[in-house]
Amino acid sequence: MLAGVKTAAVAGASGYAGGELLRLLLAHPHLALGPVAAGKAAGSPVTDSHPQLPQLGDLVFADTTPAVLAEADVVLLALPHGQSAALAAALPADLPIVDLGADHRLADADDWERFYDTPYAGHWPYGLPELFRESLAGATRIAGPGCNATAMTLALGPLLAARLVEPADLVTMTASGTSGAGRATTASLLGSEVMGDLSAYKVAAHRHTPEVRQSLRQLAGAEVTLTYTPVLAPMPRGILATCTARTTASESALREALQQKYAAEPFVHVLPPGRWPHTAATAGSNACHLQVAVDTAAGRAVVVAALDNLGKGAAGQAVQCANLALGMPETTGLSASGIAP
Repeated sequence: MLAGVKTAAVAGASGYAGGELLRLLLAHPHLALGPVAAGKAAGSPVTDSHPQLPQLGDLVFADTTPAVLAEADVVLLALPHGQSAALAAALPADLPIVDLGADHRLADADDWERFYDTPYAGHWPYGLPELFRESLAGATRIAGPGCNATAMTLALGPLLAARLVEPADLVTMTASGTSGAGRATTASLLGSEVMGDLSAYKVAAHRHTPEVRQSLRQLAGAEVTLTYTPVLAPMPRGILATCTARTTASESALREALQQKYAAEPFVHVLPPGRWPHTAATAGSNACHLQVAVDTAAGRAVVVAALDNLGKGAAGQAVQCANLALGMPETTGLSASGIAP
C-alpha cells in the first residue's frame, strides 16, 4: 500500500449505496478498499451483486462483524435503518465511522420513536458539510443525511438562515428514483409497476420529515412547519425536490443568498437564471444543482434542487464526510461533474 493511504471498510456493501461506495473508493487516491462486508450475501462474489466492478472479481463479501470492520482506518455503514447502532457501539471509539443510515441522525428521541421501530441510539454530528462543516473535521462519528433531506435542506437552509423566507409555512415535494428504496425486492418496485407511473408514498409520514425539520430549525433559529410529499419516479437514480416558502423578498435577494452561501462550495451549484435543475445532469456525481424563483401572486419562494440520490444523497456525501474526518481535502476522490446522456 502506498504511504499515506488509509483503508476504508464498507458494511452493507451488497446494496445500491454500498456498491456506489465501492465504485468511489476504487478511484480514491488516498483511501484503499479494506474489508467489504454484507449480510445475506456474505461468502458470495462481490461481482454477483455489482457486475459494474469487474476489478473486484476475485473478492467475496465478508461477514459483517466488528472484528472484520475494525481492521480498517475508517468504516462506512450502508446498512438498513436500525442495524447500524449495535454494530457501531461495538467498534473502537477512536475509529472514524460514517453511518449512511438513519440510526444517529435525530437529536430528539421522541421523533425517533414516532418514525422508527428500533431503540433510540443517540445523535451524531450531521454529515451535511455545506451547512454543518464545523462539526465534522476530525469527527469519529458522523451521521450521513437522508437523500431527500439533503436536497430539501440545501435548497431552503440558506434562505431560512438569512431570514428571507418564513419558517412557519414550508411545503416540499420530491420525485425520487427507485434505488432510494434500497435493493430489497418488493412488488411496488418491480419494473412493470414503476414504469410509466408516478405515485405518492408515505404522505405526511415520511421518515425524512423530522430530520429536515431538525436541520432547518437549527439554521432558522426558530421552529419550522413542514409539509412534505414524496413521489416515486420511474427512474433508477436521482431526486428532484421542489421546495416553497412564504416570502416578501425579491428573486434577486433570494438568489444572492444562495450564491453567497455556496460560492466557495465545490459540489453545490446555483444555476444561471432561466436554467432549471434536472436529475440527469447530476447523475454519477456528488453535485447538487439549485435554482430559485418567486411566485409573486402567491408570495412564495420556489427553490428546485436536483442530485443523485446515490451520490450526494448517500455514498458520495459519505466519502466527503470521511475525507473531512480523516483530515483530507473533502473533494478527494469525488466529482462535481455528471455523466451524459
